[in-house]
Amino acid sequence: MTGIALLGSTGSIGRQALEVVAALGDRFTILGLAAGRSSETFTEQLRAWPDARAWCAGGRPDAAEAGRWADGGLEELATAHGVELVVVATTGMAALPAVLAALRSGRRVALANKETLITGGHLVTALLDELGGDPLDRLRPIDSEHSAIWQCLVGERLDDVTRLVLTASGGPFRGWASTALASVTPQEALAHPTWRMGPKITVDSATLVNKAFEVIEAKWLYRLPYSKIDTVIHPQSVVHSLVEFTDGSYKAQLGLPDMRLPIQYALTHPRRLPSPARSSSPADWGTLDFLTLTDADYPAYAAARAAADGGGNRGVILNAADEVAVAAFLDGRIAFPAIAGTIAAAVERWGAADEPGLAEITALDAEVRGALEAELA
Repeated sequence: MTGIALLGSTGSIGRQALEVVAALGDRFTILGLAAGRSSETFTEQLRAWPDARAWCAGGRPDAAEAGRWADGGLEELATAHGVELVVVATTGMAALPAVLAALRSGRRVALANKETLITGGHLVTALLDELGGDPLDRLRPIDSEHSAIWQCLVGERLDDVTRLVLTASGGPFRGWASTALASVTPQEALAHPTWRMGPKITVDSATLVNKAFEVIEAKWLYRLPYSKIDTVIHPQSVVHSLVEFTDGSYKAQLGLPDMRLPIQYALTHPRRLPSPARSSSPADWGTLDFLTLTDADYPAYAAARAAADGGGNRGVILNAADEVAVAAFLDGRIAFPAIAGTIAAAVERWGAADEPGLAEITALDAEVRGALEAELA
């Protein structure tokens, strides 16, 4: 039985991960649960998994007796006795130290948190290189797009890859005139046509910043340059990503949108087991469309990719600026198109060529957030 620490247990990915674990019977057990705040959902999870130690950012809830409480937070849970696999489903960059600690201590990490690689991909990959072995076994992607690429690369050589092609639904504003975007409301931005997610990532899916984040993740996960990583608009969200090879052939992973499938693949790799994920016949998929993604239609994607191309400390700035800008948009303080402008201006203002260490990442993140939050108040 494999012991799991689940960081971010009350969010969408965390809850679905627990569904997958429960469906897999006695193959896995939950030994750690962490949440951003105490809630009834967290209390129910603690009751359902009595062997799990607990932590949440807001302090120890009544449901977590003192003997179960992890004073050391995410890092303590990620390296606790009996934990072999750490599922990271948190939001923000708070889990980066825990990911590094888990990998360093020999645990495998199943990663559904984009910010870890956006801000600290250079630190994570350096550690993976130091540890040796298969990096995609030690650090297993849960994002549907990266799980698809991972599955397509099984048995293949990276030297034979011409490019990776990430797919994006295009969000709720696909096909809108740019002039119409200035008046969109938070409610419209949160109406994603395919996925049901938290508000921040849903807005990122509307701007396609999340897709630029996935491009950055792909660079670190698969050690390929940005010139070999593309994105296409695929409204149906059936093809989760494609890989083009040097002989001109493509491989793709397809299925109905259901995050339980990539979650389970990360848990059970290299085995495939019956899953609670939805299934269907190809006849049910209908027409599959693929459209060109243009910078003019998605300026925030263009700004984020430009930051990625610049390298250095720009991933940290990009992540912080996007979080502050999205929060300001959801609060009604800025218009939707201003998210792109905020990102571009922040990268121009703070960008530098040197890759930061962990302490520098934390300090830069705080500096960018503090300045932008004051300016967008």
